[in-house]
Amino acid sequence: MAILGDLERLLADLYPYRVPLTAIGLLLVVLAGWFAVRRGWYADGLSWAGAHRVVAPVLGAVVLLVAVVGGNYLLSPLWERTTLDEASPLAVANATVAPTAAATTAAATSSATPGVEATAAATTSDAGFATPTSSDAAFAAPTSSDAVFTARVVSAGEFSGADDFHFGEGRAQIIEVAPDEYILRFEAFSVRNGPDLFVYLSSDGGEPSGDAVKLGALKATDGAFNYEIPPGIDVSGLGYAMIWCDQFAVLFATAPLSS
Repeated sequence: MAILGDLERLLADLYPYRVPLTAIGLLLVVLAGWFAVRRGWYADGLSWAGAHRVVAPVLGAVVLLVAVVGGNYLLSPLWERTTLDEASPLAVANATVAPTAAATTAAATSSATPGVEATAAATTSDAGFATPTSSDAAFAAPTSSDAVFTARVVSAGEFSGADDFHFGEGRAQIIEVAPDEYILRFEAFSVRNGPDLFVYLSSDGGEPSGDAVKLGALKATDGAFNYEIPPGIDVSGLGYAMIWCDQFAVLFATAPLSS
């Protein structure tokens, strides 16, 4: 399939000139038809088809089938679009912070109440001069272990297409949703559709290298959605989010990520 990838890259280079090239192509088709009629090839073709009333229709059907199936697979993505909108992990993760903090405060308050009552009792029995003991530890300030983790954006960048044909736009973010747990998120995202598209994180913006992390198939051509980054991945060395066509080895879009 490498030759198809080379052909696609050639077509991508010619894409900015598509209007004049289309006009030239139509002109060449007309000239070829005129030349075929003048040389008698058109009449010869009709004569051959008439002499082979079984072979000619079968051959024509095979050619048509190959053209329709192949054309649909290679070209239909150009006009097929899909949209997906998933919630941001920032909103989902941080939505739990306030309830968790409130629950922690409530628990601390309720545990502190018996200490208050005990102190009041001691005050009554000791003429109002009781000193709080170690049992009043509920009044102590929360330790670092009580801190609630807040999701944050580790790095982010804007998508751009590989060329005029393979356009891409939107924002990519690596979000830490829990200690050493990361998600790659696309927002306001749009890219040229194509066959066999996958999402990668890589240390460079070219063809996925040996350290590249394959996160899965592209979920949609448009929208906002998330990809879980496998545990243990050092995201600090992965400076690019990429949309890559595995089958034809063609880059569609890339986003350089920075903190």
